[in-house]
Amino acid sequence: MAKIVYGLSGEGSGHSFRAQVMIKFLLEKGHEVKVTSYDKGYENLKNKFDVLKIEGLRFIIEDNRISKHKTIAENWSTISQRYASSQILKQKLFKEFKPDCVITDFEPMTAYFANQYDIPLITIDNQHRMRYMKIHYPTELLADAILTENLIRLMIPRPDISLISTFYFTELRNDRNFLFPAIISSEIQEITPEIKDHILVYLTAGFESLLEKLKNYKREKFIVYGYDKDFQDDNLHFNKAGRENFLRDLATSKAVFGTAGFTLMTEAFYLKKPYCAFPLKGQFEQIFNGFLLEKVGYGRTVKNLEIDIISSFLYNIPEFQEKFKNVKQEGNSAIFEKLSEILADDCRILKQYNEKRKSIFA
Repeated sequence: MAKIVYGLSGEGSGHSFRAQVMIKFLLEKGHEVKVTSYDKGYENLKNKFDVLKIEGLRFIIEDNRISKHKTIAENWSTISQRYASSQILKQKLFKEFKPDCVITDFEPMTAYFANQYDIPLITIDNQHRMRYMKIHYPTELLADAILTENLIRLMIPRPDISLISTFYFTELRNDRNFLFPAIISSEIQEITPEIKDHILVYLTAGFESLLEKLKNYKREKFIVYGYDKDFQDDNLHFNKAGRENFLRDLATSKAVFGTAGFTLMTEAFYLKKPYCAFPLKGQFEQIFNGFLLEKVGYGRTVKNLEIDIISSFLYNIPEFQEKFKNVKQEGNSAIFEKLSEILADDCRILKQYNEKRKSIFA
């Protein structure tokens, strides 16, 4: 059995939902796992696993747009704390624990220490789609795509194997990368979806301009999450955040409006809910998700609050629902099988990939 350091980004809850599934699987198989994260990643996992708290990068969002100045200021103010936590991470999880391999869900410190100590590195995330999938981008996205690919390379240098979650499948750039359906939690898999009369709206930050637009659709009932309050404003019904209530309203919705975060989109697709995406401006991953949403045909992407696109989506909800009728929902068995394979026999296959990768980049 392997000794594994598992690092995950704490930005948003999607990384921790995915990591929880994978860590539980690894522990059930007898592996020893030490976890490290920050913010929501730490809070969501600290009572379930052995988790070391670190400092990490944060994004400040205002009206569905990343505030570059506030994001830079916030991360600059915590640079000394991040350095201090990196030294604790190095001592506790690398010098003392001495892992056989490192798994990272887009957490850079663990990736850099894996390289420093020459420990095999696995990525399990959806971000590496943008580095390794062969995508033909429209001209207006090409520059940001190239920049993002290089930022991912800077964040997570030299992974040996990348296990990539996706809802859109295409060719890959090398044989050390593998595509899998999105990792879905057991609580989502156990849901029996229904279709009632409401549309679920999920906003990770204040997006008042969208809410004002939705008030114009008087025939629709919108159940809104992300504001941590309970009240009704015209046809907008605000609910406090709470996973149980949220999943209930997601499971019974006829469609979903939300930012283009990977986790919510793939949970909605698993439950066969059409999706109207509003990508965060300045975050290429969400723009990328919106681009792929249009390709798979499960909904629409709204870039600048175009009323005609919102109206078209609402009118065509039955048509989008039809697209899911022949979609076979897959669980996590494929990625579990691949991870077991590469960790078997004292990580024999993983070490082979590690030697192959080093020979290529020597």
